[in-house]
Amino acid sequence: HEFDPYFNLRATEYLYHNGWGRFAHWFDYKVWYPLGRPVGTTIYPGMQVTSVFIKRSFDWIVANFSSVVASYGIKKGMSLNDVCCFVPAWFGSVATLFTGLMAYEATVGVSGAKVGEEAGGKGSPQAFRCLLSGVPLLGYVYAKAIVPTVNVVMKSLDSVFGSNNLGIDTRKPLPTLFGSSATSGSSPAVECGLFAAAIMSIVPAHIMRSVGGGYDNESVAMSAMTATFWLWMRSLRGDGDNTQSGMAWGAMAGIAYFYMAAVWGGYVFVINLVGVHCALLILFGRHSSKLHRSYTLFYLIGTALATSVPVVGWTPLKSLEQMGPMAVFFGIQLVEYCEVKRKKEKLSFKEAWKLRIKVFGAAGLVAVALAAVIWPTGYFGPISARVRGLFVKHTKTGNPLVDSVAEHQPASAQAYTQYLSDVVYIAPVGLALVALFHVNDSSSFLLVYAAAAYFFSHKMVRLILLTGPIGSALAGVALGRVSGWAMAALLDFQPSFGDLVDPIAGGDEGEVAIEAEVANKKGGKKGKKKKKGDKADEEPVETQEKAPSSPPSVFSMLRSVLVRAARVGLFAYAVQEYAIPHAQAFYDMSHTVAKQMSHPTILFKANTRDGQTIIVDDYRDAYLWLRDNTPEDARIMAWWDYGYQITGIANRTTVADGNTWNHEHIALLGRALTSPEKEGHRIARHLADYVLVWAGGGGDDLAKSPHLARIANSIYRHMCPGDPTCRQFGFLQQGVPSPMMEASLLYKLHSHGQKPGVEADNNRFRHVHTSKYGKVRIYKILSVSKDSKEWVKKNRKCNVPGGWYCPGQYPPALQKIVKEGRNFAQLEDFNRGDSDEEYQKKYFDMLNNPDKAKRKAQKKMAQQERKKAAASGSDSYKADLDKMDPSQRIRVMNNRANWKDTELTSTMWSMIAESKLDLLEEVLEEEPAFGHVRSSDGRGPMFWAHEFGNKRVVDLLKKYGVSETERDAKGMTPLDMRKG
Repeated sequence: HEFDPYFNLRATEYLYHNGWGRFAHWFDYKVWYPLGRPVGTTIYPGMQVTSVFIKRSFDWIVANFSSVVASYGIKKGMSLNDVCCFVPAWFGSVATLFTGLMAYEATVGVSGAKVGEEAGGKGSPQAFRCLLSGVPLLGYVYAKAIVPTVNVVMKSLDSVFGSNNLGIDTRKPLPTLFGSSATSGSSPAVECGLFAAAIMSIVPAHIMRSVGGGYDNESVAMSAMTATFWLWMRSLRGDGDNTQSGMAWGAMAGIAYFYMAAVWGGYVFVINLVGVHCALLILFGRHSSKLHRSYTLFYLIGTALATSVPVVGWTPLKSLEQMGPMAVFFGIQLVEYCEVKRKKEKLSFKEAWKLRIKVFGAAGLVAVALAAVIWPTGYFGPISARVRGLFVKHTKTGNPLVDSVAEHQPASAQAYTQYLSDVVYIAPVGLALVALFHVNDSSSFLLVYAAAAYFFSHKMVRLILLTGPIGSALAGVALGRVSGWAMAALLDFQPSFGDLVDPIAGGDEGEVAIEAEVANKKGGKKGKKKKKGDKADEEPVETQEKAPSSPPSVFSMLRSVLVRAARVGLFAYAVQEYAIPHAQAFYDMSHTVAKQMSHPTILFKANTRDGQTIIVDDYRDAYLWLRDNTPEDARIMAWWDYGYQITGIANRTTVADGNTWNHEHIALLGRALTSPEKEGHRIARHLADYVLVWAGGGGDDLAKSPHLARIANSIYRHMCPGDPTCRQFGFLQQGVPSPMMEASLLYKLHSHGQKPGVEADNNRFRHVHTSKYGKVRIYKILSVSKDSKEWVKKNRKCNVPGGWYCPGQYPPALQKIVKEGRNFAQLEDFNRGDSDEEYQKKYFDMLNNPDKAKRKAQKKMAQQERKKAAASGSDSYKADLDKMDPSQRIRVMNNRANWKDTELTSTMWSMIAESKLDLLEEVLEEEPAFGHVRSSDGRGPMFWAHEFGNKRVVDLLKKYGVSETERDAKGMTPLDMRKG
């Protein structure tokens, strides 16, 4: 990641040297000048705490076991910087392990399920079903039509290819895919887990947040998230009455969720996903006491602990984003109450439904009454702009600050291929296998996770990292089952590593399967006794003693050998021709991506025009220059992207950084940079001592500047009146700046001395440093207000006398400018009285109709040009222009007395020379007579169009009646310009 690790390292160092007490009350005045930032209450501290714990653990080991450590050639512990560099890789490995366990949990017990059920073993794997069997109406169609049809097909395949064992039944658990019977081995759960872990370990969607040095919250959060998901799935294993196991695993899932809440704001995704899964299980008729205990403890423990994280606080109980899981918590209590009462009083189907309606009706009335009372108080927090952007059609949030971040843009099909590679094609196979053949309480979580991950990642490219675990798990399921089928084809039974490692993994499937196998060999039956007349008695089971059968015929034995040889040959061909090449390509691609992502972004390799390879270290060079050549209390004004690096490397105070907690303050910074140079200096002299600008092309500040103007305009509406998207600020054609951009402070500092005629005012700014390859430019601000700087130091406002929470204030000279703006009210800020519906409506309208917005902006620029032209013309022209009809205006323009070098002629020449066709057309539409303007030599737009050989401009001028036969002071026509 480009910037965040620098802040995270700085915060970790502060925690390590100062302890938790001071860290939790750390108000940092080196950032967000002059306001500062209460870091302790605005950071997810889990990663920092974990890193310090690891560092102190290493120090303790080295100190107490020095002789043992020395025997391995280790003389001292790891530095804190090294620990932070390795944390992403370490936790990436942990996330890989838990992803494998998720795939294991989704497939454990496929063959042992039926045996476990008969053996009466609590905690044994559940029976698997088809997803369709639990859907009302569809379940009936599935049982009566689909199942018989599929069984006929399977029997036909069985007669041709030998035993496939893929029978489907809505009442009984399904055996393994193309695998063996329940007693001939366990499910390929461990194989699925190993495949999933192998994929997760190298898939780019995971590597992007697990490379060494990528010290960002997500690198630890992925481990916490996958741990929470596996523990939740594990808590659902076994029969519905297995409440003790469910409580233990559910409680551990709650603790893992707490850790997730401590490390990343994505904890909201985790709690909602688990809540949705629980709700769906209830709706599909899968409620049980086990589910009730698991979710109850998960939610209570997880939420109670999460509220202890300062940045989270009471948000889980107040934010609309987390009301869903709370509703599920209360809902499952009501469902459990109804179920207990139904069983205790032995209610009929009709009576049970009457009870449910009464209970939920009363609860609904209470909920509505409470909401009616609490809602007006502003108790409920709004849905954040980032979350809201995930659910709207246009993928924009209405907040230009959020919309300006590249990671918040929607994902493309190419992005999925880039970050998932072949997993894109294998994972859907695993999804289909789970949905159609192997659904139970645990495995169904993968279906919910897959749907949510795809939906959200499609809306925001940053969230593709969520697809890494689920893509790997589903791909592991698919490959594990195929490998199981291959073993069954080779050996006539399906071996599994699960029998060897299941006791270590905490499963009981192997025990149940072995017990049943022993019982089968003895000719006995283990399990629950069936009542006389029970249909289950009529169906043969694997543990019943089988009737003696006649020896197989020679023909059947020959057919078996030939079929097995054909299956082995087919499998070998598929592995050789498809599996190995694709696996090698996936491996090579993943390692190539890993190498690319491992490179530091602050410096990079590039090739010069003569082919020489160089290291571009401009950014670090600029920050080190600031550190070595500016006073320690120097304040640096730069766009917020670079704030973390400036503070972390240069150790200088910044105006804003990547925390982006204060929209209005960033808008003030944007206004300073995108306003005309004089006004920008008027703001900058009270905020900073130096200005740092990224230049040199690519994604430099000028490329980003339209976003800066848009953000500034969201608070200071005079910047781009009536145009929330601020189309007036930007590039016209072929990199030509619009008049508003050309006049801005940012453009002057960016292009100072680089483009003809562009110079920064040396009375306001002095250029002091340009990096080696021109990527960064630094200017010293002249006439800095010392009074404002001193006032800020002495006027911090504490919430309580002697307290630590003491935000800074804007100096008096800036307060008037700040008051010109307005607080930014987003669509979700329903608790505010100052809603901004008109702004939001225009914003979305112009985003959805960019051509319309562009035309409007160009018309506005044309009107400005017209006003400037009128101000620079002759007295008669200025006075009489609006009173003349179009033909009179044209005659005035062609009148030799009005042939002058004015701002209008310079502007028209510039638009034609730089081929600003769109703007030129808007100007002519606003005032057609401008096409006839003449300079002192008698030449005008048509002359210049022919001179530059611009046929499109010639055609445009002809459209507005400009002649090609008018003559200049030397008697030449525009056509003569083309000849000459």
